[in-house]
Amino acid sequence: MQQFGKVAVMMGGTSAEREVSLMSGGGVLAALQAQGVDAHAFDPAEKPLSALKDEGFERVFIALHGPFGEDGTLQGALETMGIPYTGCGVMASAIGMDKWRTKLVWQGAGLPVPAFRLLDDATDFDAVEKELGLPLFVKPATEGSSIGVTKVKSHGELRAAFEEAKRYDPIVIAEAFVGGGEFTCAIVGDTVLPTIKIEPATEFYDYEAKYFRDDTVYRCPSGLPDAVEQEARELARSAFKVLGGRGWGRVDFLMDEAGKIYLLEVNTAPGMTSHSLVPMAARVAGLSYEELCLTILGMAHVG
Repeated sequence: MQQFGKVAVMMGGTSAEREVSLMSGGGVLAALQAQGVDAHAFDPAEKPLSALKDEGFERVFIALHGPFGEDGTLQGALETMGIPYTGCGVMASAIGMDKWRTKLVWQGAGLPVPAFRLLDDATDFDAVEKELGLPLFVKPATEGSSIGVTKVKSHGELRAAFEEAKRYDPIVIAEAFVGGGEFTCAIVGDTVLPTIKIEPATEFYDYEAKYFRDDTVYRCPSGLPDAVEQEARELARSAFKVLGGRGWGRVDFLMDEAGKIYLLEVNTAPGMTSHSLVPMAARVAGLSYEELCLTILGMAHVG
């Protein structure tokens, strides 16, 4: 484990996902320390990044979620400092954090995404409801963990949902509902892990369902027919690659009642909590949580 040197597990931060990040980072830190890695917690909300150099850190495991951790800003700073870090580089992190621009890139590459529209104060909300149909989802473009997301089920509710999402980001997306099931597919290095089907007990897969409820059902293997499973994995690989993804990540997708797949979003610094999906898929593929953490750390890079 000495090959890794002194490792900073970057967690906490200042985004709305701070609580989740602390849970992810705590799990990663314990796993690395248990295997003899000289790993230490590092919260950029409590000390400047320059302390990484001052304190002799040689590698960073990024367990930050949301803006200023997952959006390319931290990655750019670490590139400048010459410190290897886990996960995607600057460009893929920046694009992947922005759901709108991610959709534009995927559309440009000919990959399927649900119908969507940008919302602003001048939007004709009635027209958007008619165009996309009800129910529909409203979400801020650069938040994760379903923060600020609303499922609009009744006519006239779209404006209020927009106002809620706008609290988190000036770019707000309305997205058509796709009702055949929600899935996710993790990528670690060159390996695409088994897909997971997510069945929340709540109205949708919201913040509570993701991190705190024990009645969300996760099916891994997902139960998809073999041919569809392979199609989904290859689509996830393509979606990750076209954004410039590397290291590890997770691609979320939806399926309609006819079995067509629609890409939803990408996570370039996925959760690593006890409820998180990448560790779940890794276990099915024969990789323990500890082995997963070491594998990710081993892919740390600069440039």
